Amino acid sequence: MLDHLIVVKHPLVQHKLSLMRQKDTSTASFRQLLREISLLLAYEVTRELPMTTRTIETPLKEMEAPILAGKKLALVSILRAGNG
Repeated sequence: MLDHLIVVKHPLVQHKLSLMRQKDTSTASFRQLLREISLLLAYEVTRELPMTTRTIETPLKEMEAPILAGKKLALVSILRAGNG
């Protein structure tokens, strides 16, 4: 189970977590910080997704463009404090 554990030590995530943990943080601020952290975490955990290329037409010419390989992706947040 721990072989899939990702510890995010990004300064923005740590800062926002610290703000969330303060006892005087309002519910609205907590929820906003949670949304912001969720986006940062999604960015981190998708960093190594497999990619492939597809031919697309740009305004100038055709090109091989990078796209995600495989089926559609779904990210599900599971947090003890809830998702607001």
